[in-house]
Amino acid sequence: MTQQTNKKVLTVAITGASGAVYGVRFVQELLRQGHTVHFVLTGAAWQVFHYELQLDTTDQEKCLEKLFGGYKNFHYHTQQDFSAPIASGSAKSDGMIIIPCSMGTLAKIAHGISSNLLERSADVVLKERRKLVIVPRETPLNSIHLENMKRLSDLGGLIVPAMPGFYHNPESMDDMINFVVGKVLDQVDVDHNLFTRWGGGES
Repeated sequence: MTQQTNKKVLTVAITGASGAVYGVRFVQELLRQGHTVHFVLTGAAWQVFHYELQLDTTDQEKCLEKLFGGYKNFHYHTQQDFSAPIASGSAKSDGMIIIPCSMGTLAKIAHGISSNLLERSADVVLKERRKLVIVPRETPLNSIHLENMKRLSDLGGLIVPAMPGFYHNPESMDDMINFVVGKVLDQVDVDHNLFTRWGGGES
């Protein structure tokens, strides 16, 4: 794998959809490579952290330290912190990734609703024509979900469903998680070696 020298500034959000581990692994990989992450969590995401990741979320600062501690390039913003740089298009940014994304959050973004920092940041990314990557985690999908995804896609958003592949012969849950995370990293042009690509070549 060619060493990547250009470091990105990315906003990453995790919502209350199942699959918080995808977002956590994604952020950890970005930080490990030295990219800057502006991080946003919804209230429901904190609940998912507790139920799916078995984390004690009563002390949120300690929880974030456990997951992402030690990185100076990690910046956490609360949902109502509209003074955060990611609330403005004038701040430097290489895009935003919502991983996983609930259907409620997707619907609000698709219709221009900006009631919190996550939604405002997504709106900024769209208006500035930067990359917006949505990782929906819901099944089955109804017509409203599909129409909202189509609307975002038409606006320039990239829809990357959390669908693990099997052609790389995963041997563990980690392999399946890394496959999805790797596919999302591809969309924001971040090099990785999280899975073996089709044909046997390295990432």
